[in-house]
Formats: sequence, structure tokens, C-alpha cells
Amino acid sequence: MKVPTSQPGVQIVLTGDLRPGADRAAAVAVLARLLKVTPAQAEVALNGHPRRLKDLLTRDRAEQIRDRLAVLGIPCRIEDGVPLQVQVPEPSGGLGGLELQAVMQRCPACGEDQPPAPLCRRCGAAVEKLREQASVGPRAARPKPAAASLGRRFPYRLVNQLLTLVFLSALGLAIWSHWKRDQLPPPDFYDLARLSEPAQTPTSSKPFQVESQGVTYTIDPLFDYALDGVVVSLHDSDAFTDVYHFKDWKDFLNIRDLCVVWDPNVGSGVFRAMDYHNTTWTCWIAGLDGSASAAFARDALSNNHLLSHDPRVQAAIRSARRGDQIHFRGLLASYSHAGGFHRGSSTTRTDTGNGACETVFVQDFEVVRRANPGWHLTYSLAKYTTIAALAGLLVLLGVAPVTRSG
Repeated sequence: MKVPTSQPGVQIVLTGDLRPGADRAAAVAVLARLLKVTPAQAEVALNGHPRRLKDLLTRDRAEQIRDRLAVLGIPCRIEDGVPLQVQVPEPSGGLGGLELQAVMQRCPACGEDQPPAPLCRRCGAAVEKLREQASVGPRAARPKPAAASLGRRFPYRLVNQLLTLVFLSALGLAIWSHWKRDQLPPPDFYDLARLSEPAQTPTSSKPFQVESQGVTYTIDPLFDYALDGVVVSLHDSDAFTDVYHFKDWKDFLNIRDLCVVWDPNVGSGVFRAMDYHNTTWTCWIAGLDGSASAAFARDALSNNHLLSHDPRVQAAIRSARRGDQIHFRGLLASYSHAGGFHRGSSTTRTDTGNGACETVFVQDFEVVRRANPGWHLTYSLAKYTTIAALAGLLVLLGVAPVTRSG
């Protein structure tokens, strides 16, 4: 049958989409066969952009083709064309004779629209190969490990940068505050009226025994003793590194050694121009310049071996820090234990060398004024922040996903 020329022609317009659930690979293959085009050209016709078939058809024939395409899951629409200038043969079946109008193809790699060609003119990708791979259809998505999913959500890099910044800042602040906390305050910080020579008076106390960590000590009192002074150096006798007290002497009674100064060294300020250092039994002093050494009163300094078996007194002694003004009272005494250990005490502030330190069995201890409390607090906070940030960086190093380049 022939279609008269007076009948208006229509055209099929592919929407470029597939209906949900349609088999893309099958649709592309069948469309390529029906339109007599390559699979790549058929794939382009389904890339989301409308494509018009060149042939003018009768309305009935166009509806027949639309229904056939719908079975494949390929939506299309019918649009009016122009009046047919020639009679259009009515094929008996199939879609033969239909052609796609010249279309542009989109590169799957970079998205560039361009005339059909083996290689993309923009990125050089093999378009045909990529089209064939896409025509196979999407692969079933494999479940992603929870750790990988978390890795995409958790901002490892940002957290690492923040922890590094915190670590470096806290470390710098810890170093600075450690230095500042040990600076000796000026003379007007102290209660100078109390910083007179220690009071040493005869005692009525008799020898007695105390026990510490399973060792029994005999205390031989020499004088009642009271001291007000400024701590310029100290040594923890129970420190792990002090093998003499614990390992060699079994001396668990000597809690701390405090090197202390008083007037006239404090009031004149010369005590700040001296360098102090404590070792196991000695306080070493040196002037930072010749004039300081000459002005420093050596008899206004003492190194005190402080003894106590009372936990309350021990805690007070351990709380003293460099620069603090302290007060303690007790007994100048010698002490010993059955293991053969014995230590005496100086009874004057003018002696030097071996045996010149005061050994004091402390009955009461008080920190009168604390030096640099703000810097001590800053150092503690900075130290623990440094440790926490470093721990965070180490944890992050262990759990962060590895990023490979290249």
C-alpha cells in the first residue's frame, strides 16, 4: 500500500533514556540491530539527550514503531513533521530503513560532546572501548567495608593537621613555662620580716625510734630547730635515680633535700644572681658574676636533709617548689638503723664541705608563699596537652587509611 503525498509525515524522537528496570545491554543491542547502526551509535542514542530519527513516517507506522520500542524499555515520542513529498513505502515488518540523524557523541571519560570518532578530541580516551564496557551494564555493587565507609566520612587529614598544631603549640608552651616557673621572684614578693636566721635552741627531747617501709630508725635529737627561708634548689631523696638512699643505705626516712636562703641574701636580691644545683647530699652554688659571689652571704644558706615518717608532713615537704617561701620546725638530729647506716647533722651555719648539711626530723612544714603559681599551672596543662596530642597522632597513624599516589 502507498501513502498519498497529501498525508502529513511524522517523526520518532528518542528521549535518550531507559525506563527503570530495563536491560540496557539488551536495549542497546536490539536498537543497534533495528536501526542498522553500530552499538556505539545506539549507545549514544540512549545517553540522556533526545535524538530524532531521520525518516518521515505515517502516524500509524510511527505508533507501531513506538510500541515496539516501548517493549524494549526505550521511551520515545511522535512529533509532527512536514507533508510527505513522495510516497513512503509501508514495510511489512521490522524497523528497517530508519536511520538516526547525525548526532553528537559524549565522551564517557570527560563528558565532551563531539562528532563520532574513535578517540575523544579533548582527552584522547578510546570512546568505542568505553562505550562497549558501559554496554555490559553496571556491575553489582560490592558491599564496602565499614572501615572504608568510615574513612570517607572521617576527616583524617583535618584532624591530623589540628593535632599536629596542638602538639607543637603545647610543646613550645611547656618548654617556655618550664623555664618561667623556676625563675626566682624579686625580693618584694616575700615576707622579709620572717626571713631571719634559723632558730636553734637546746632540746629536752630524748632519743626515740620510728619505722618507715619496714626499717626501724633511731633518732638522736641535738637541738630544737625552726627555719624560715626561700627554696633555691631541691633534691628528691626517694627518686628512682637516687640509688644511695634506697639501695645502698636503706634510707627511707630522708624525704627531700632543700637548699634554702634567707636574709640578707633575699632582701638584697643577690640570691637571684646565683646558680644553685642539688645532688644526692650536696647543694652547689656559684655566682653568675664576680660581684654576686662577693656579695652573697654563705652563712645565710643551708642544705637541709628533711626526715619524716608522717604521711601528712611528707606530703607538705614534697609540695615545696623552687622559689617558695617555707617554714618548718623540728629537731636537728642524727639518725641510724640496725643495718649499719648512720648520718649526723651540722649545728652551725658557718661550716662547709662534708657534714655541713642540717639533718632535721620535721614535725611541722608549711609553704608560706608559693612562687609562680600561674606558670606552674600553665606547665602542667601544656605538658598533659602535649602528651594527649602525641597519643592522638599515634592513634591516627595506626587507623588512618593509607593514601597512595601515582
